[in-house]
Amino acid sequence: MSEPPVLLVHGFASSFERNWRQPGWVDLLKDAGREVIGVDLLGHGRAPRPHDPAAYASLEDDVAAAIADGSQVDAIGFSLGARVLLRVAARAPERFAHIVTGGVGASLFRTEDPEPMARAVEGSSEASEPLGRAFARFAADGDNDPKALAACLRRPTEPLSADELGRIRCPVLVVLGTADFAGPADPLVAALPDVRLVTLAGVDHLGTPMHMRFIDAALEFLGALPA
Repeated sequence: MSEPPVLLVHGFASSFERNWRQPGWVDLLKDAGREVIGVDLLGHGRAPRPHDPAAYASLEDDVAAAIADGSQVDAIGFSLGARVLLRVAARAPERFAHIVTGGVGASLFRTEDPEPMARAVEGSSEASEPLGRAFARFAADGDNDPKALAACLRRPTEPLSADELGRIRCPVLVVLGTADFAGPADPLVAALPDVRLVTLAGVDHLGTPMHMRFIDAALEFLGALPA
């Protein structure tokens, strides 16, 4: 029986190319004989870039549409991509064989004002919060539309709940750096029925996607280490 394809969902202000191909994820998965399904979330990469926050209300539907009808996937998501993947999996748990998340933890359960980050990404001189400045620099280092990214941040959304996450039946690997603002991982780990945690000592949010321990742990978890 062949292994399922691997769906890759990138983080905020990134893209399939930047988050997954450039650090080597795609090549490593293909070397292991795995088919890769790449998506660019709305407002990112090669996807359309609307400036209306309401247009971003159905990011989960766009990701779900990348999974062929009647099929099952393994999936890896980072940050925003992990949040979206978990919500898709909560709605349709039968579509997933394994899930790997990076860069999410207690952040999934928090309600935060998106305005400081949105203003920072738009280049507002009022943006002085360190995290906002870091994401603004990251967003500026690429072919991004600041107004589209700000609209994505301002989209109508709700925090995930423990009840939602409890519907996910497949094994989940949670990877989180000890210096990541999205932590701690405890509430996420407690909510998932079948979960394993890998902690990256001293690693921050933006450093996670290219960290070799994240890559190795994810590939091992999916049985996709190259021969």
